Amino acid sequence: QVQLVESGGGSVQAGGSLRLSCAASGKPSGNYCMAWFRQTPGKEREGVAAINIRDRNTYYADSVKGRFTVSRDNVKNTLYLQMNGLKPEDTAMYYCSAGPFVCGGLPRSIAFGYWGQGTQVTVSS
Repeated sequence: QVQLVESGGGSVQAGGSLRLSCAASGKPSGNYCMAWFRQTPGKEREGVAAINIRDRNTYYADSVKGRFTVSRDNVKNTLYLQMNGLKPEDTAMYYCSAGPFVCGGLPRSIAFGYWGQGTQVTVSS
């Protein structure tokens, strides 16, 4: 059983930065994919970035490449999303997720069995 708790959301102006954290309890073992998704009202949950715990390969949505960086501290058992150059269209609820498989790219949300409660990111122009 894996429990995920996000933090670090907030309100920033366009061009600003935020770092989201996702603390995991019940440390995943073996091949695990961890990812960040985001969702706005009335829209489907969108994959933003993913990382394989074992080999640390990363994957990004085209809309965030070059601006966002996903990483994981295996000692602290924490997933991060560094978000730079934020745009108003990045405004969303951001969710952390985990699943016992290898990320072959940016997986769909249905693949993940573990989710955090979400943290709100609001970017003003």
